Amino acid sequence: MTAAAYWHCFWGILRRELLRFVQQRSRFISALVRPLLWLVVFAAGFRAALGIAIIPPYQTYITYEVYIVPGLIGMILLFNGMQSALSMVYDREMGSMRMMLTSPASRGFLLISKLVASALVSLLQVLGFIAISWAFGIEAPLLGYFWLLPSVLLAALMVGSLGLLLSSLIRQLENFAGVMNFVVFPLFFLSSALYPLWKMRESSELLYLVCASNPFTHAVELIRFSLYSQWNTVALAVTLVTTLILLTAAIIGYDPKRGMITRKA
Repeated sequence: MTAAAYWHCFWGILRRELLRFVQQRSRFISALVRPLLWLVVFAAGFRAALGIAIIPPYQTYITYEVYIVPGLIGMILLFNGMQSALSMVYDREMGSMRMMLTSPASRGFLLISKLVASALVSLLQVLGFIAISWAFGIEAPLLGYFWLLPSVLLAALMVGSLGLLLSSLIRQLENFAGVMNFVVFPLFFLSSALYPLWKMRESSELLYLVCASNPFTHAVELIRFSLYSQWNTVALAVTLVTTLILLTAAIIGYDPKRGMITRKA
């Protein structure tokens, strides 16, 4: 296949994801309402408990609302990655994914194209959330928003790869909701999305170690540092390596010769 043919294939997948996103308006609204409720209600309840000033890693004082914005961005990415995986299971049951996999392009290219398209849709949702947060007066340095884009894309690729792997393991659509809750909530709550790691350490050393070893924690920290025009090298490395491992496992999972789908069949 030529480069033009690969681009045509990728554009077809991206266009399909964008059309699905535009037509499913409730998906966009729910993606914004969920983190906004946490931002308004949760932050108000926990501001007194955690204090309005958090120093590390910014060497400055910030409000709790500003602190949890990266965590809520991670929430958007996490839920959208799971919804994308749900659509993969649905497409497999309806037979549309089987038609896509008959393309002359390699299976790995098709899955990566699907992953990138889902990440771009997640980015649109994040931009909408940031715009609404700005309207609420929750702002970060202007330069930080430019640093934010690559961090959000990488984090979206990581959680999307996780969703892609799950979709290769789950056979039936009705089983996905339970698996999604089993994956999403531990990843989110056992991370630094809502609480600083040093606050976790004050509570429990074991809880701190669990949160520190959570890849989603590093994805959130990557977003949090980028909002202040900084790179967290450890978070970047962990997020990148985790993405490559999950994506490789997902591609193997969809391989008809070696994947879990064939073994279960």
